Amino acid sequence: MHCVDFRTAMSARVDGEELPPEVSGPALDAHLRECAGCRHWGERARLLKLLSAGLGNGTGI
Repeated sequence: MHCVDFRTAMSARVDGEELPPEVSGPALDAHLRECAGCRHWGERARLLKLLSAGLGNGTGI
């Protein structure tokens, strides 16, 4: 399995969706413990989600 597969799963997790069938939650967590690049990618994805949630509700960024 490649990082792109885990990043697809992280995107689903950040969005509150089900993980793709080929990536289990424990497998994703194990990969994140070992892969600094994917951990960083996930942190940026969560931050983007947080920032975009504040758009349009009068709170600004």
